[in-house]
Amino acid sequence: MKKHLMAGMFLACALIAMSGGCKGERQAVLFDATHPVSLSLWTYYSGKQLDSFNDLVRTFNEGKGRKLGIQVEVSSPGSLNDLQDALIASAQKKVGSSEIPNMFATYPDIARTMDAMGDIVDLSPYLTEEEKQSYIEGYISEGAIGKPGELKVFPIVKATEVMVLDETDWSKFATATGAKTSDFSTIEGLVDVARRYYEWTDGLTETPDDGKAFFGRDAMANYLIIGAMQLGMEIIRQNPDGSCDLTFDERIVRKLWDNFYVPYINGYFASMGRFRSDDMKTGNIIAYVGSSSGVAFAPSKVTLEDGSTYPITTQVFQAPAFGGGQTVAVQQGAGIAVTKASEAEIQASVEFLKWFTQPEQNMRFAMSVGYMPVTKGAMRMEELPDVQATPLILETLKVSMETALTHEMYTPKPVENGTKIRQILEESLSGEAVDDLHRIAELEKSGLSRRDAVARFDTDEHFHAWYAKTLQELEALI
Repeated sequence: MKKHLMAGMFLACALIAMSGGCKGERQAVLFDATHPVSLSLWTYYSGKQLDSFNDLVRTFNEGKGRKLGIQVEVSSPGSLNDLQDALIASAQKKVGSSEIPNMFATYPDIARTMDAMGDIVDLSPYLTEEEKQSYIEGYISEGAIGKPGELKVFPIVKATEVMVLDETDWSKFATATGAKTSDFSTIEGLVDVARRYYEWTDGLTETPDDGKAFFGRDAMANYLIIGAMQLGMEIIRQNPDGSCDLTFDERIVRKLWDNFYVPYINGYFASMGRFRSDDMKTGNIIAYVGSSSGVAFAPSKVTLEDGSTYPITTQVFQAPAFGGGQTVAVQQGAGIAVTKASEAEIQASVEFLKWFTQPEQNMRFAMSVGYMPVTKGAMRMEELPDVQATPLILETLKVSMETALTHEMYTPKPVENGTKIRQILEESLSGEAVDDLHRIAELEKSGLSRRDAVARFDTDEHFHAWYAKTLQELEALI
């Protein structure tokens, strides 16, 4: 009688699952090798990242995917912005747009836009509690775009920021001045090292005020957001009802200004190419902070303006933080969202994502491109997969994982106008610095000394004007 009762309960749950009920239970599988499912996946990856991603997808298709009856086809509409535009066009069924994919790589802000259009599936019911517990908690909670407990963005890999150093040119400076890498462990120390490097290189030339910049930075929004967090201020805070509050304390913002704008207009920092790895490649800087996932683009040689080249070795360090502040680091990296489709396609998409994030595959992809894995099992792996990863990538992975273990990892919550808010933070401070540096150069051409030209911009009045303008732009979006 007990066996008959258990069998009846199992059959009932199976029937309910097929109709979408029994939340928390596994849905009945609606595909197999004789009834295959074909899935489309859009990504913005390029270069080595795309190659590594495609290699793993191919492995899935030829192995577990073939057994399960799942085939995944990857395509890339272009950059992240191109991907977003293509997604919105597909969701709105614009003329000439492609059919919306089953899966797409996304950041929270893009996912929020797509979710508001009703196109994203909550994947939480498709995972058991044990499966959810296998992922790092912060990565799962980051995917809750709508209500707490939902999973709208499935984590696949994550990144943080690291500092990359041209060790070859640094060693010349360190030997001559006694500088140590520990000197730039804080942002204040970094500014001081950059000043000393500028003065040292200036002394190597016959032309005054001709020193070289030491440092550059990618992702200025991260500098402001994470720097503010380290100093005890969350610029944009999401409320439980979905609204958000702005905090832009003038005292803290002034410290952010003093440790980027001021060294920049003095020539200690620089930004010339599209990315700071480009500036290191041309010898315009010898250190930069950028995403751990971008370290694969760090140069192995420097090509000077006259066309001459020389090889360099590089080192990776944790990104400097404000001294005496909170140990906060950025958590970033796109996940994958699943769009509404047939139940079979949704289930198949989840099967692929779970396979992709199993420790072996997850660490394999992470090691190949400098990301961090998202599962606890991958973080604990003692034997690493046999992957042809460069020593620099392996060192980046080590530094990134140390950061994740020793810092509070922070990512801004998706809010209305979040993309526009980030754009202001990305461009306001750096744009002011770049524009004013050009103005300083014009003043120098007119006969003013560099020191006097810089002094015209490094004033309380100039900071207050920029602060008021930026605050007004942010307030207009909240």
